[in-house]
Amino acid sequence: MKKLKSLSIFFLIMLTSCSGQEEQLTRIDVQKVNEEGMHEEEIIISEKETINLLRNSFEKVKWEPNTKAEMSRKEDVLATLFYTFDKNMPERLYEYRIWFNPNETSTIISNNEKEGYGTLDEENTKVIKKAFSMSSED
Repeated sequence: MKKLKSLSIFFLIMLTSCSGQEEQLTRIDVQKVNEEGMHEEEIIISEKETINLLRNSFEKVKWEPNTKAEMSRKEDVLATLFYTFDKNMPERLYEYRIWFNPNETSTIISNNEKEGYGTLDEENTKVIKKAFSMSSED
C-alpha cells in the first residue's frame, strides 16, 4: 500500500510538471511608421530562425516597469509579438513601440505591464533592424 501511494504521488508530480507549458513566440507583425505617424508597410515574420534571433534580442531589453515614458516623436516601428502559452488558449499579443536612436540603440515601450519602458543595446538593435528589413546591411 505504501508503494502504491508513493507511486501515485510520483505520477501526480510528473503529470503536473509536464503540463506546465512554456511561452512560445510564434509570430511577429511589424508595421513601419512614417514621419507623419502613419503606418506604412507591414511585415509578418513567422520563420523560426528569425523568430529565435528576435526573441533572444528582446530578452536583452533592460526594462523599467512602472515607468511612464513619453516620446517627442512617433515610433519608427510598431511590432506585435504573438505568444502561445497553451495550445488550448488563444495567443497572447504584446505590442512594442520601437524608436531607433542616433547612437544605434533603441528605446521600446511595451503594453505588457511587467515590462513597460526599456532600452536595447547597439548589437541587439542591429539584429532587430536587420530582421525588420530596416538596415542598410541587408
